[in-house]
Amino acid sequence: MTALLEVRDLHASYGTTRVLHGLSFGVLEGGVTTLLGGNGAGKTTTLRALCGMVLRTGEITFAGRSIAHLSTEDIARLGIAHVPDGRGTFVRLTVEENLELGAITRRDRNAIAQDVERVFGYFPILQKRRGQQAGTLSGGEQQMLAIGRALMLQPRLMLLDEPSFGLAPRLVRELFGILAALNKSEGVSLLVVEQNAALALDLADQAYLVETGRIVFSGAAREIREDEKIRRSYLGY
Repeated sequence: MTALLEVRDLHASYGTTRVLHGLSFGVLEGGVTTLLGGNGAGKTTTLRALCGMVLRTGEITFAGRSIAHLSTEDIARLGIAHVPDGRGTFVRLTVEENLELGAITRRDRNAIAQDVERVFGYFPILQKRRGQQAGTLSGGEQQMLAIGRALMLQPRLMLLDEPSFGLAPRLVRELFGILAALNKSEGVSLLVVEQNAALALDLADQAYLVETGRIVFSGAAREIREDEKIRRSYLGY
């Protein structure tokens, strides 16, 4: 597989506070990469930097094109969908309106309607809630809606920030099963930031361990999952 996203020497900061210190990593076309590490390691900032949401320097290439100087809106138009932590649904809009908002850059109304139904195929509970205000959904349903809205962009790459956060174990397993299906059946590449390291390593094919804004280890997800020393030292299980 060829690289879809390539990141070289990525630095990012909030004002005068430097958070990332030269990260280099990639996501293969049709692959799943996970960024692992504790709170404050810089994982969320990494996703925001890729989307142009924080001050950044470094080389970021998507599908062979440099995107390091593009705006957040232009990056989304290229097919990079960001699902932030906290879910980010528009609470006063209905489920269906949230999904349609995810296709705001698109013009083909018939194709948009078909994709709404495609999302409902992955998340049947959302179809039952299609006319319901998003703010009245459960946490798990809001997470599903956030992912569904990202799918409406027809992305080649999805950036997912803590998709399991605050969800019951049953919903977490269901959600990660859907992510695996999206990757396998539709070829959507995934970059996943996740505190549940065991779950993320089961989903991913490549993993990077981040500590205080630096990558301290990288390799095949299977190798990291099977390395007891790395698991105990960095992942806590």
